[in-house]
Amino acid sequence: MTVTSAPAPARLRPADLAGLASVGLRTRKLRAALSALGIAIGVAAIVAVLGLASSSQAGLLAEIAQLGTNLLTVTNGTSLSGQPAELPDAAPGMVGQLPGVTAVQYTGAVGAPVYRSPLIPPIDTDGLSVQAASLGLPAVAGTSVAQGSYLNAATAGEPVAVLGHEAAQLMGIDRIWPGMRIWVGGQWFYLAGILNPAALAPQLDTSVLVGFPAAERYLGFDGHPSELYVRAVNTQAATTRVDNLLAAQANPEFPDQVTVSQPSQALTVQADAAGAFDTLFLGLGVVALLVGAVGVANIMIISVLERRQEIGLRRALGATRGQIRAQFLAEAILLALAGGAAGDVAGAAATVSYAHAKGWAIVIPPEAWAGGLGAALLIGALAGLLPAIRAARLSPTEALWTL
Repeated sequence: MTVTSAPAPARLRPADLAGLASVGLRTRKLRAALSALGIAIGVAAIVAVLGLASSSQAGLLAEIAQLGTNLLTVTNGTSLSGQPAELPDAAPGMVGQLPGVTAVQYTGAVGAPVYRSPLIPPIDTDGLSVQAASLGLPAVAGTSVAQGSYLNAATAGEPVAVLGHEAAQLMGIDRIWPGMRIWVGGQWFYLAGILNPAALAPQLDTSVLVGFPAAERYLGFDGHPSELYVRAVNTQAATTRVDNLLAAQANPEFPDQVTVSQPSQALTVQADAAGAFDTLFLGLGVVALLVGAVGVANIMIISVLERRQEIGLRRALGATRGQIRAQFLAEAILLALAGGAAGDVAGAAATVSYAHAKGWAIVIPPEAWAGGLGAALLIGALAGLLPAIRAARLSPTEALWTL
C-alpha cells in the first residue's frame, strides 16, 4: 500500500504578494484613501517642519553672511546710581582709532515726541523714537534707502527726517512725496526718505532719524551719542579683538558703564528660539501619524472580517498561515506607504511654496522625506500586525462557514 504525501505549498513570490496586497486597496478605494490620509497628514507635517526649518536656517545664514558678522554695537549703560550713563562726545573718534576698526557711525537718543500730524493725540506715540544720526549710518548698520534719499551734509542741519521701515508703516507712509512733513518735537520736519528693514539693527526700524546739527538746533539735543555702530575687519579673530577693547576705548573713564554686543549673535539666538516651535509642530505630526496608525489598524481589522470567505477559500486551496499573514501585513504596509508618499509630496510642496515666497533657499533634508517614509513603513507594519495574525489564525472551516 503506497502512501502519497501532501504536495508542498506553493511559494508566494514578492510580485505575487504585492499583487495580492493591492487587491484589497483597489477594491475599497475610498476607505483606503481616507485611512491613508492620516498617515499623509502626519508625514507632510514632519517633512514640512524639517524642510522649513532647514530653509529658514539657510536663509538666515545667507542673510548673516550678506550683512556680515563683523558689526559691533556700543551703547551707554547705567551709572552706579542707576541713571542712564552718557558716552563721551569723542567716543566715535576714539573707537575709530582702534586697530581693526574699518568704520564707525552713531546715533543719539533725542527724546522728542513724533506724530504723523499735530492732530494726533499725544498718547498715540506708537512706540516711535527720534534719533540723531550720522551721515554714513545705513551702510554700516546693514540697511539702505527704500524710498527717497538719506540725510546729507545739506539736510543734516535742517528740519529733515528719514523714517525707519516700521516707523513708516505705523505712520501709514509708503512713499515720499515732495513737501511731505511729519510733526517732530512740536514742529514740522520734512521727510527725505524711508529705510529698508535693518536686520542687524532693529532699533532703527522704529526710529525717526534726523541730523545731529538739526537735533541740537531744533529739538534741544545735547549732542551725546547713545549708540555706536562699529565695523571691524571681517574675520572672527579681528572682530573678537575689537570686541574686547571697545568698552575701554569708548569710555576710558567708566568702561563698566558701556554695553558691547554683536547683533549677528542675536539672529542666531532668534533662530534657536524658533526651533522650539519646530519641536511643537513635529509633535503634532507624530500625533497625526498615530491617528493614521489607528485608522490603518481599523480598516485592516474590518477587512479581515469582511474577507473571511476569501481567507477560507485560499486556505482550502493550500495557502499557509504564513502566506495569509504576509498578505494582510503587506496590505497594511502598502496602505501606509501610499500615505507616506503622498505626505512627502505634500510636505515638499508646502516647503517649496513657502520658502519661495520668503525668498529662502529651498532645502529639504534627506532625513525629512526618508524619515517620513520610514515612519510610514513602521506605522503600517505595527498597525497591520494584529489583523494579519487574526487572519492567519482563521481555520478554513470557520472562515468558509458563512459561504
